Amino acid sequence: MSHKNGIDLLRDSFANKSTAFTEDEKERYGLVGLVPDVTETEDIQVQRVLLQLGTKSTDLGRYIYLIDLLDHNETLFYRTIMSDPARFLPIIYDPTIGEACLKFGHIYRQPRGMYLSITRRGKVKEILKNWPQKDVRFICVTDGGRILGLGDIGANGMGIPIGKLQLYTGCAGVPPQYLLPMYLDAGTNNEQYLHDPLYLGLRQTRPSAEALYSFVDEFVEAVQEVFPKCCIHFEDWTGSDAVHLLERYRDKYCVYNDDVQGTAGIVLAGMINAAKIKGTKLSDEKYLFLGASSAGIGLAGLLCSALVKEGLTLEQAQSQVYMFDVNGLLESTRTDLFDFQKIYAHKHKPTRDFVAAIESIRPTTIIGVSTVGGTFTQAVVEAVSGVNERPVILALSNPTEHAECTAEQAYTWSKGKAIYAAGVQFPPVHFNGQTFLPGQANNFYIFPAVGMAIFATQASRVTDEMFIEAAHAVADQVPPDLLNQGLLYPLQSGILEIEIQTAARVAILVFDSGLARVKRPKDMVAFIREHVYKPEYAAELAIETTPA
Repeated sequence: MSHKNGIDLLRDSFANKSTAFTEDEKERYGLVGLVPDVTETEDIQVQRVLLQLGTKSTDLGRYIYLIDLLDHNETLFYRTIMSDPARFLPIIYDPTIGEACLKFGHIYRQPRGMYLSITRRGKVKEILKNWPQKDVRFICVTDGGRILGLGDIGANGMGIPIGKLQLYTGCAGVPPQYLLPMYLDAGTNNEQYLHDPLYLGLRQTRPSAEALYSFVDEFVEAVQEVFPKCCIHFEDWTGSDAVHLLERYRDKYCVYNDDVQGTAGIVLAGMINAAKIKGTKLSDEKYLFLGASSAGIGLAGLLCSALVKEGLTLEQAQSQVYMFDVNGLLESTRTDLFDFQKIYAHKHKPTRDFVAAIESIRPTTIIGVSTVGGTFTQAVVEAVSGVNERPVILALSNPTEHAECTAEQAYTWSKGKAIYAAGVQFPPVHFNGQTFLPGQANNFYIFPAVGMAIFATQASRVTDEMFIEAAHAVADQVPPDLLNQGLLYPLQSGILEIEIQTAARVAILVFDSGLARVKRPKDMVAFIREHVYKPEYAAELAIETTPA
């Protein structure tokens, strides 16, 4: 195979080694004089990255620096973030990614991934063929309709697929060359961006659901032909679109929705460990959600599946789940509900008062997926603490300012009774002589591991059972001493090993379900390790290999 030479090699982020080219490589590839006359190790290069990061005064500045590094030297980027995931995950993803998305058109430097506009209908298959990597295994795709807790930000939402796929590699070791971030541009209803001269998307409002779904149909079907081994990861679509598109494709193609299933998986893991701390079972608990869109509905559905596994009927499981949205409690007299919400609309007196709902329903667990910061007020926390010895409080909305309450508020207002986790990371809280460790219920514990299992097994479909198994696998990796301090999730410092173990358990399920398209190995953990990407420079530098 022929190789890039000289300046073209230095401009290829997948192949570039920068100051790590050997003397022999400099001679062979025409690099003499084009790089400093040294040969550095990767560890020395990481030292320089850390030194330069130290000069940045904000996490957004560090994010921009790291994305620029990724654009120039992919191996060094992943070597850096995988060297200290607890430090770098909050920079390349939550909570920094929220600010990065809001300013995406302003901090944009060069294209990454693909931008597919609804104006290209009828030509989607041909456009997908423009991507240089012909063996794509994952496409993470958004239409920017509901990014984090930020709402409709259109093309600025492209930061999310880019960041999510970095987590596939950084957390679970899925090789980056197989990953394709994508923005399906159907316009935006955000007037601020429509009038921003630096906005990078179509300057038109969003189409009808029928027109959007027809466009997505063409995209999904084109992927099957152009990238036949590809799994489509839907990310940050509006609530109704997220649920409806998942149901539209899940039984026909290899697809999943991270907001519906990934969020549900990681919250389920936290609930499993909360029950361990309390000495109960999931089926002993009663759940009240604040928020009833795709995340809440997906979480409730997966939770009910887990409750059925504990012996309840589906109807019994659903009867233990209550939901509350902007118009109040979901109850049987409501006429404004989507079809997928009605199963949680139980007979109950109508109320728009969340505290009153807590006092009448007496939930053991409250789950915030509202995207509205501060909605778990002192009155809310005191109410749920008043009807429980150990209330479980999950404030899942992000970025940080959208969290329903902080860790300090939850522990203080509950007088240390709460079992708490959030969608973002909060520091340890010291209260009444105790130190509490709030966990981060972040999808990055779940979807990269499920992704690695799909990648290694070449699974033909993605099922809810895979996310339930991943939830149990993640929960099982929190040691008792940390559980005793209230920590519901494993430490992020060991994320790669956690995800390898989780992926192995999901892969067993894939084989047991007859969904694998490769031969079953004898040792599943070893099988997963064989597929894990290592951020090391390649001995041979191939032209045809291109980064995501």
